Amino acid sequence: MNPAGWTVMVLSISSVLTLVSYCMYRVLTLPPLEEEHLKGPLEIETGDTDNAD
Repeated sequence: MNPAGWTVMVLSISSVLTLVSYCMYRVLTLPPLEEEHLKGPLEIETGDTDNAD
């Protein structure tokens, strides 16, 4: 068991976990968006359903 290898592994795993935790914290603590004027999809007449027989 090489102590230098363990040190590198622990440092790399802890840095990745720290970065992931920071990013998740930033995303989950964003203020809520106020979306009052939501619009549905546009009604587009393609003509392929007219006279389907």
